Amino acid sequence: MADPHTDKSDKEPNGGSEGIPAPEGPANLIDTDYVIGQDNITTTTLGVDIDLHGKVFTVSAIVILFFVIVTLALQEQVAPIFDGAFAFLTGNLAWFFLLAANVFVLLAVILIFTPLGKVRIGGVNATPDFSYAGWFSMLFAAGMGIGLMYFGVSEPMDHFQSAMGGIATENGARTDWAPLGAAEGNEQGAIALGMAATIFHWGLHPWAIYAVVALALAIFSYNKGLPLTMRSVFYPILGERVWGWPGHVIDILAVFATLFGLATSLGLGAQQATSGLNDLFGIPDGNATMVILIMGITVVAMGSIMLGVDKGVQRLSQLNMVLALLLLLFVIVVGPTLLIATGFFQNLMSYVTNLPGLSNPFGREDANFTQGWTAFYWAWWISWSPFVGMFIARVSRGRTVREFLIAVLLVPSLVSVLWMTSFGGTGIDQFIRGTFEGETDALFIMLGGLPLTEITSFIAIVLVVVFFITSSDSGSLVIDSITAGGKIDAPRPQRIFWAIIEGAIAIALLLGGGLAALQAAVITTGLPFTLVLLAACYAIIKGLMSEPRG
Repeated sequence: MADPHTDKSDKEPNGGSEGIPAPEGPANLIDTDYVIGQDNITTTTLGVDIDLHGKVFTVSAIVILFFVIVTLALQEQVAPIFDGAFAFLTGNLAWFFLLAANVFVLLAVILIFTPLGKVRIGGVNATPDFSYAGWFSMLFAAGMGIGLMYFGVSEPMDHFQSAMGGIATENGARTDWAPLGAAEGNEQGAIALGMAATIFHWGLHPWAIYAVVALALAIFSYNKGLPLTMRSVFYPILGERVWGWPGHVIDILAVFATLFGLATSLGLGAQQATSGLNDLFGIPDGNATMVILIMGITVVAMGSIMLGVDKGVQRLSQLNMVLALLLLLFVIVVGPTLLIATGFFQNLMSYVTNLPGLSNPFGREDANFTQGWTAFYWAWWISWSPFVGMFIARVSRGRTVREFLIAVLLVPSLVSVLWMTSFGGTGIDQFIRGTFEGETDALFIMLGGLPLTEITSFIAIVLVVVFFITSSDSGSLVIDSITAGGKIDAPRPQRIFWAIIEGAIAIALLLGGGLAALQAAVITTGLPFTLVLLAACYAIIKGLMSEPRG
């Protein structure tokens, strides 16, 4: 370890940081001879530049390609395997996912109230790269995605209807899907419980998962001078071995988790967009349409990659944010405005009241809810954590740990509460009044009960598609950075390769078992990466304890 009180702001850490700025002011740089990209294969083949980490890229690519080929070739045979894997893992390990997520929340909250919260990301004298307004908007952008479009109406309604239906048992075991003890026949109680369960899945717990990964990446890159990749977080545990196979395995697990987490989101987005196209234009909503849609959007994502981050992803993200805000404001103004306004605070209170019960990992009787909903969600968030965490880390330099955690936990959580209250609350209100009519996607049914249906439904489809493109583009950037040994400026053809792979996995999973396959893939890859994140909690504390505090 270097002297923590030595100002090294004028030095590049570890032989060059590939775009990662050196700490400003006192910081405890890790003294290692490792140079970013030193183990990379750098060559030009058939006019295509290659710069990748031989072992991490090769193992990741071979395993993923093998998975895609087998799943597409043996669709009927693999479907029962996916079903069985999901049932086994959630049935036996739901408690583990719930317990791990609680650990992440507790760590984040504890760090806020301890002296470690004074540590500044990027060094004692580091200044924020973005204003509060810009930073909050990017945190909001990170919180928006296909998931909010897909589940914004359907999840609150599912929990509401399950809670209203009450508890059902067979052979002494519960068979209903209601959270906690349900609210049979109690309309207001079912609304409160349904919204609390929804917010639980989109509030503090998922954002604590993202915050832990983002904080770990930020501290070990901006304060310690290591590559912006998951293996760097484990330097306090593994030392120089982190640059060998132990580190390779961590990065490979990060690649698998991110790819399957993204593929799940892309698969859900394809299902929803196809449903919307069927409603609006009568286009068949079968597998063929979904495959064509995924292929078409992947081609657009490749074009976005070729344009680069500034011209491609940034412009699409800005378009997404404008459309999402317009759609949200439209639902608030045209929908049950007073109900949404009062419901926002009522739902927050219900969430706080039910949080201890919903987050309890042991002795639960609502097995279908904890296994089919919560365990899947936590694995999904964990799979997305390298992707979202790296984005948050890159925009949070200059913030104190306390400032960072409060913002990352609260800002996106409150946005999610507003979104779910607006969309889900409107859907539930229509259902209660008997105007929620239809059998396809809940979002489009809800929009069908409001004015300007064709316009808003078309905007919703565009939103899903653009979320699809930006997720694929940004995800391929993160995966490429990991498989390029931590470099953030690797050749674009490598990112195109990963964008194609993401689309191929989504197609393979949809054809090989639909939603059950998507869920099984997330649970299976999320499990080992959960262990990685739990170990990272210890590394974060070790890393922060060695840092000077402003």
